[in-house]
Amino acid sequence: MVGILQECFFPSSAGHEGGIPLPPHCSCLKSLIFVVAMPKSAVRQAMLAQRRKLSVPLVQALSRAAQEQMLSLPIFQQARSIALYVATHNEVDTNLLCVQAMATGKNVLYPAVVGRTLEFRQHEINGSLVPGGFGIGEPPVGSLVWQPNELDLIVVPGVAFDRHGRRIGYGKGYYDRVLHTLEGSGRLWGLCYDFQLIDEILHLPHDALMDGVVTEHRVICPCD
Repeated sequence: MVGILQECFFPSSAGHEGGIPLPPHCSCLKSLIFVVAMPKSAVRQAMLAQRRKLSVPLVQALSRAAQEQMLSLPIFQQARSIALYVATHNEVDTNLLCVQAMATGKNVLYPAVVGRTLEFRQHEINGSLVPGGFGIGEPPVGSLVWQPNELDLIVVPGVAFDRHGRRIGYGKGYYDRVLHTLEGSGRLWGLCYDFQLIDEILHLPHDALMDGVVTEHRVICPCD
């Protein structure tokens, strides 16, 4: 079981005092207000609607800030193998994480949809990604496949997260089925915008708990 989570605040590198200011529709406080008593489907719909409103420049700025937070973490710096995701639908981008990981000799992997599950395929330097399940880029068939328990760090996308490491995805269950057995291993880290971090999410037995969550403003991490 993942321990109690504490908020660990890190200074933003964006050059604004107090971090990058969010527009009104991205207010974390607003998210807390409308999410508390809502079912997952309603939370998902509301969060996706907020995310669609983000402009390209804002996605780029917030993504860079969130990735710089992730780059500063010991779990990233010490990992030798890292699974990322290809951002879609205005998700936090991971290209900077990929570039920095490869520059320091880490193995970088991306998930590929295979039937009703995911497999993690290695991405080679100068390698290309091909459209896979749902049109999302993934390493081609024939790439080296790693088992989830062989990876040091798995960066997980999501529609919403809470302060206990709970997550709402797109509702297909791919990450939950693959990562459920790795709960509490310290390897599962969500990456999202700060407005996607809400007070509490209804947790079901099959849902995979994150060991930490990173946004452009803060890092939520387990404490002893």
